[in-house]
Amino acid sequence: MNSENLQKHSETRLPVGQLAHDTRLERRGIVMDHQDELVWLRPEGGGTEWTARPGDVKPLNVRADAEALMWARVAQANARSRGEVL
Repeated sequence: MNSENLQKHSETRLPVGQLAHDTRLERRGIVMDHQDELVWLRPEGGGTEWTARPGDVKPLNVRADAEALMWARVAQANARSRGEVL
């Protein structure tokens, strides 16, 4: 791998500790390492690590997910208070 490709590759790698989504297996995990051109992931609550191809691993924005969940719960609570939802 030449220096330009190496720099480009390192810029696109997710950092260790990043919460990510393995799109091939539809699993969430924490990036543990990068070895042999694979990403090593571990389930959020612990457990056995698995490998994924870098192209199949996308970062998760936990804050955006939490905010969307909060707004959905607020909308449901508001509807319940108006008598629309039991």
